[in-house]
Amino acid sequence: MSVAATKESPAVETPFLRLAREFARSRTALAGLAVLVLIVLAALFARWVVPQDPYDLAQLDILDSMMAPGTLGGGGWTYWLGTDDQGRDMLSAIVFGLRTSLLVGVVATLIALAVGVAVGLLAAYAGDRVDGLVMRLVDIQLSFPAILIALILLALLGKGVDKVIVALAAVQWAYYARTIRGSALVERRKEYIEAAQCLALPHRRIMMRHLLPNCLPPLIVVATVQVAHAIALEATLSFLGVGVPVTQPSLGMLIASGYQYMLSGDYWISLFPGLALLVTIVAINLVGDRLRDVLNPRLNH
Repeated sequence: MSVAATKESPAVETPFLRLAREFARSRTALAGLAVLVLIVLAALFARWVVPQDPYDLAQLDILDSMMAPGTLGGGGWTYWLGTDDQGRDMLSAIVFGLRTSLLVGVVATLIALAVGVAVGLLAAYAGDRVDGLVMRLVDIQLSFPAILIALILLALLGKGVDKVIVALAAVQWAYYARTIRGSALVERRKEYIEAAQCLALPHRRIMMRHLLPNCLPPLIVVATVQVAHAIALEATLSFLGVGVPVTQPSLGMLIASGYQYMLSGDYWISLFPGLALLVTIVAINLVGDRLRDVLNPRLNH
């Protein structure tokens, strides 16, 4: 037996490990990912990581209202970020608000992604009149500001978390349709698609099993960035009073509830929810920018 035959074959690096290694080369992206993971964990386990359920009236004490950050409250714990006009611990309110904001952003993005992928993939594969019709609809929607369309839809649908999710999904699907349509048009001209068509495979199988997997990288990047966009848009709608109801407040509503006290010196009621929103959006964008660099072969030298 030869010496070469006795040597162990080198471990094969999977695509996921390769992408993780490339992603880890950016310390800024790793920091953003670490912050994002902490935010998500805090939102998921909000009832166990904060001292108060800010929306349980039995736990609120009106005597603790408008306390400055670092003040010891009547409940025996320190209000590190202060309290609002209803006596709610701002740290607890922010963590609970993050849960609502993340839920709305992620669910709306997933729904918009599913609709946009289906429409854009069909347009690219069918071509001709179907492609032209779909792209004209996409162009018409993208020509209007997203917040304007969301405001019109919420004026018709009313308040509610589910209503906000529907409105955000309705204004986002066009981004995914245009993205996957461009990628699918490039992939559709390649030999493996022609080979699948020559084998008389069903069109649905060609689109879902062959075309879609090769169009995923740009979709992952767009979806990551759009989650941040959805969270910011939901916060804007809630700040304007047309988003989620008072019983399920988000970061935007927390900012709005303290806006009237900014000039009176009680800055913390709006400042800290605003900082939490800013940190969340920046962390998501840092992760999305790094994914774009890793998944784009033209940028990955």
